[in-house]
Amino acid sequence: MKQIDSKWLYLVVLSVIWGTSFILIKKSLLGLTPYQLGAIRTIVTGIFLLAVGFNKLKTIDKRQWKWIGASGFLGSFFPAFLFAIAETEIDSAVASILNSLVPLNTILLGFAVFKIASTKRQVLGVIIGFIGTAILILKGAELNPEQNYLYAGFVIISTVMYAANVNIIKRYLQDVKPLAIAAGNYAVITIPALIILIFADFFTTETLSNPNLKMALVYVVILSFFGTALAKVLFNKLVQISTPVFASSVTYLMPIIALVWGVLDGEGFSLWQGLGSLIVLLGVYLSHKRKK
Repeated sequence: MKQIDSKWLYLVVLSVIWGTSFILIKKSLLGLTPYQLGAIRTIVTGIFLLAVGFNKLKTIDKRQWKWIGASGFLGSFFPAFLFAIAETEIDSAVASILNSLVPLNTILLGFAVFKIASTKRQVLGVIIGFIGTAILILKGAELNPEQNYLYAGFVIISTVMYAANVNIIKRYLQDVKPLAIAAGNYAVITIPALIILIFADFFTTETLSNPNLKMALVYVVILSFFGTALAKVLFNKLVQISTPVFASSVTYLMPIIALVWGVLDGEGFSLWQGLGSLIVLLGVYLSHKRKK
């Protein structure tokens, strides 16, 4: 398969996986607190990744471990908790829409901090995609006036972290295998997650007797395997075979998948949001940097 085709294949597959993750977070919160959810998601993902990628850790050079650690905390650890906290107050579809700020932050951080240049076409694509995202946000707010949009700040903070992570992978971990990066990330962050889980009162009678706990754990396991473990490896590969901006544009397609799940779960959707979704798709297309 040609590399340009594989880029789009990775992008679409990741969009479906991550777009579904938001509804899984929402369902998991029915039996878990945000801190319990974030911790369990990290621990289960760590078990999956280290089971298949432990031998890959030896391929990571000593000088690269600081970037592996930074990538783990910025790209996985903190966002796992921040998104869970955000979805206690805002719809899963709204959270996914706000996540579309990642490409814009990727360009800004890539240029300002990591000295990674972007083309005019990419910048135009991000701007158009951002306009589509703004339409989705504004119309979503009209449909859900009772939601506390201050919690959207947790998602926005996560988008800055994701943007930093994608630039770190492109700039400092380009020669590290995707599975090695993912396994290394969780070799660093799994123990801190276990500590948080202990202090989050998970192992208490009140939590363990919750009738919704069993299904919540099922959702978390699905989320951990597909939405985090598998997706992390695919995303790391996508970053390496494309550009940071194109890879981060996966966040422009995710809201469309998340909106479908949201509607099926009773969340509102309007024709304006449909228009915003189409504009987002145009932004994704333009953000792809064609080779000369």
